[in-house]
Amino acid sequence: MSVAVRVIPCLDVDAGRVVKGVNFRDLRDAGNPVELAARYDAEGADELVFLDITASSGSRETTYDVVRRTAEQVFIPLTVGGGVRSVDDVDRLLRAGADKVGVNTAAIARPDLLGEIAERFGSQVLVLSVDARRSATESASGSGYEVTTHGGRERTGIDAVGWARRGEELGVGEILLNSMDADGTKDGFDLEMIEAVRAVVTVPVIASGGAGAVEHFAPAVAAGADAVLAASVFHFGTLRLGEVKESLRAGGYEVR
Repeated sequence: MSVAVRVIPCLDVDAGRVVKGVNFRDLRDAGNPVELAARYDAEGADELVFLDITASSGSRETTYDVVRRTAEQVFIPLTVGGGVRSVDDVDRLLRAGADKVGVNTAAIARPDLLGEIAERFGSQVLVLSVDARRSATESASGSGYEVTTHGGRERTGIDAVGWARRGEELGVGEILLNSMDADGTKDGFDLEMIEAVRAVVTVPVIASGGAGAVEHFAPAVAAGADAVLAASVFHFGTLRLGEVKESLRAGGYEVR
């Protein structure tokens, strides 16, 4: 049985507004998250990803409020990430209306957190967000890809492909694989990185970073992505969700 490819808009939220930049810099305002989410739901998005990119303690309440209001407006799965540091954070987001929760930096600091979340809420709610870039030195990373934090600015020395595999072993239900080199460039997804991760995990892989044209999506699926994610091309009207689904259908893929 083939599973339909999911097309997922991503909302990068900073202090309650959607923003978008290139490589997480030079952010510009892209609108109200609740309104954008409702629009994407109406246009046929399969899911939504919300990333709280400030994730500072000061804007946490804003985030819970935005999640609550969005969950009331949309009827598709909502994944929320950014600043998730504990099992309690996950609990609060699920209560606010999130269906899945993305964990990134906190899991790098303490991998056992992944197991704790999976055990309490089930793997289906847990998404491991991996922000990776090509490593400058081969020795730093066996696969040539290294896990980064802080919007790609801080290197960790952790091999990204090995980390994705470890995440699955610890109980994550999905991998959100974001190419920090490609983020916001609109030059296409990092296909080699998708292939490398697909080869070592069985859980679904969401490809993120680099979408700029309709023809970029099908190759990401061919490389092993189960879902394709994009942000600015949708927010600023460069591409429509329908066009992306049409191109995937034309490539022989099943879409919803």
